[in-house]
Amino acid sequence: MIVGVPKEIKNKENRVAMVVGGVKAFVHAGHEVLIQSGAGLGAGISDQEYSAAGAKIVDQARDVYQKAEMIVKVKEPLPEEYELLREGQILYTYLHLAADERLTKALLERKIVGIAYETIQPLDGSLPLLAPMSAVAGRMATQIGATYLQKDHGGKGMLLGGVTGVQRANVTILGGGVVGVNAAKMAIGLGAKVTVLDVNVDRLDYLNDIFGNAIHTLYSNNEQIERSVVESDLVIGAILVPGAKAPKLVTREMVSKMQPGGVIVDVAVDQGGAVETCRPTSHEHPTYLVDQIIHYAVPNMPGAVPRTSTYALTNVTLKYGLMIANLGWKAAVTKDPALLKGVNIAHGKLTYKQVADDLGLPYQPVQV
Repeated sequence: MIVGVPKEIKNKENRVAMVVGGVKAFVHAGHEVLIQSGAGLGAGISDQEYSAAGAKIVDQARDVYQKAEMIVKVKEPLPEEYELLREGQILYTYLHLAADERLTKALLERKIVGIAYETIQPLDGSLPLLAPMSAVAGRMATQIGATYLQKDHGGKGMLLGGVTGVQRANVTILGGGVVGVNAAKMAIGLGAKVTVLDVNVDRLDYLNDIFGNAIHTLYSNNEQIERSVVESDLVIGAILVPGAKAPKLVTREMVSKMQPGGVIVDVAVDQGGAVETCRPTSHEHPTYLVDQIIHYAVPNMPGAVPRTSTYALTNVTLKYGLMIANLGWKAAVTKDPALLKGVNIAHGKLTYKQVADDLGLPYQPVQV
């Protein structure tokens, strides 16, 4: 199979979908790998390194899309990339379709096979291709929140952990999954007072076991969310419903009751966001104010730490990418139920039910 890796064009997106080790693995398996020139520079990987591993370097993204049978990316295609996709081509990347009707319809029209990292799901319910980026984003969320609480960034002028004799910052984390756990680790490490809310009591038990009295756990309902948010200096949205839009848990009214200079970091914004006042921003213009509260809502947060993120991501994407290339996508998803759940679009049909339901579009199970 001819496998293509274009350069990412999303704002400040410096990750790349394949590292040198990945190229070697595909080439060793008998596949041809096309890499767009400069695709790996943001992650510290040169064209020369790719070439030495057996990849063919091509100048333009169009060259990659025209020749490759499978496109491997990090982020979803942007509008200027839609026309480059062709019928029957496999697109293996993060898609997050439930939050983007325009993209969904464009991919349906192009009749590609869209396999989304974020919905590949083994029988144990885990999301192995989402987990490493969730870990990165969770850790970054606390780091970023602490920075924007500084007065020189428009915040209250608080140190997250305070100092002796001075009040520590209150951090509320909505969701106790991978993002939430990693955000909590960082916030605890910096000395903040941390509250985590979740609807899964077993998950709250687990958080209590691993963090003990270092955090306060609460069952998530409207009353508990409002009380926690209003009292918080930093709120982190860490909600995930696999493949679906994130529920709006924090209302405009709650935000308006926070003290001026507070910060909201909504990691869930790539799935629509868990905060009513959040809208996607970019690394170039990451924040805006609503009711004097700083909102940070960059959908590709891990793109700011591309060396860490690229290797963490490709560690988990390579296995399934090779399976698709070695067997063809139909045989691969027949063999592996986890990969079958990754198929969101196939030949003009929407094949992931939650996305179809969220967008009000027809659903059809994968035909193999």
